[in-house]
Amino acid sequence: MKIKLRRKKLCQLKKKVKELKILDPKTAQNLSIFLGSYRIPYEEIKYIILEVDEEKLSESMIQNLVRFLPEQKELNTLSQFRDEYDDLCESEQFGVVMSTVKLLRPRLNNILFKLQFEEYLNNIKPDIMNVTFACEELKKSDNFSKILELVLLVGNYMNAGSRNAQTFGFNISYLCKLKDTKSVDQKVTLMHFLAEISEEKYPDILKFTDEISHIESASKVSDQNLKSSLDAMERQIKRLENDIKQFSETDDEHDKFVEKMSSFAKHAREQYEKLSNMHGNMMKLYKGLGEYFVFDSNAVCLDEFFSDLKSFRSMFLEALKENIKKRETEEKIKRAKLAKEKAEREKLERQQKKKQLIDMNKEGNETGVMDSLLEALQSGAAFRDRRKRTPRNLGEHGPASPTSRWPVDKENRRVALERSRSRHNGNMTFA
Repeated sequence: MKIKLRRKKLCQLKKKVKELKILDPKTAQNLSIFLGSYRIPYEEIKYIILEVDEEKLSESMIQNLVRFLPEQKELNTLSQFRDEYDDLCESEQFGVVMSTVKLLRPRLNNILFKLQFEEYLNNIKPDIMNVTFACEELKKSDNFSKILELVLLVGNYMNAGSRNAQTFGFNISYLCKLKDTKSVDQKVTLMHFLAEISEEKYPDILKFTDEISHIESASKVSDQNLKSSLDAMERQIKRLENDIKQFSETDDEHDKFVEKMSSFAKHAREQYEKLSNMHGNMMKLYKGLGEYFVFDSNAVCLDEFFSDLKSFRSMFLEALKENIKKRETEEKIKRAKLAKEKAEREKLERQQKKKQLIDMNKEGNETGVMDSLLEALQSGAAFRDRRKRTPRNLGEHGPASPTSRWPVDKENRRVALERSRSRHNGNMTFA
């Protein structure tokens, strides 16, 4: 009984020692989860941060530290419990170790910025380049200008006699509305007509779809987001430069923050200046497009303008495909109709020739029978639609010999031949 009571007291004493002193339960729990996922000694984590060791540092580690790290005020309070380190729970022990790092949170934020910098560049630079290429392509494409002229011409023709006749231009967003203007039977749109006219009369215009290929990627770029990203990058660089100035010289051989981050700050500033110049040039080109196509580049967002052009390009290509498919369908129908008419015509001709032969036999007029027969043999009409003859019942004696079809008596054969000759000679004339 005494032993059990002693153990219970020891457990209560141990539990009491490990109770939280400074941190709130939620912060302590989050820190415990973080420490359990990495399982690195606290001192080693401290040196990794001081040395800015990018081989061991990871973006997720720094992000979680920034997220779950206690406030500086709590860390300063925990630093007073160094002598009671063994009596603290794990999360507060970690806080005691990290409290010895000067300007810990600014240091972590700058390290995180360094780890994410290449990602910043890869997100911003391609967007600027895509918009720049798209602006240059639109300005240089003569075929795109010609398609706009053709749209204006068709529009003025359709509006002849109305108050909109002889218009000098139109809003670029109107291009997407061409598909809404339809024929009486609702089967053909103005976009189909434009594609058909371009293909038949002005085939070179079709090249404009290839000449402005970057508008699709440019349509995904928001100038507002680009500007925000560049501004955020500049703020981070300024903060880093100021933090480096505030870091006093230290005797700690592990602290290499100023050494490593100074070179990075210089590199980051150079890259930012390049991006800023590229962005300025991009906006200058876009403003030039506004003047060239006569629209307010300040009122029309960059992504809105390129989205309209992307939609027009897609709809034009789709109209071309549908026109081709329609022509192929019509050609198939036409070929089938011609084949049917030809078959019916040939069938009628065969029937007429057969009828002529039958009529001749009925009337007993044998004039020209040989000629009609020869013509039927040459054209093949005599062999069409022939039915298979059923063999006669030959009986037990088998098939008759070829000579059995003719009279055996020579006298009868001679009489039959002479009669045939006299009949034909009577109808034949010689030159």
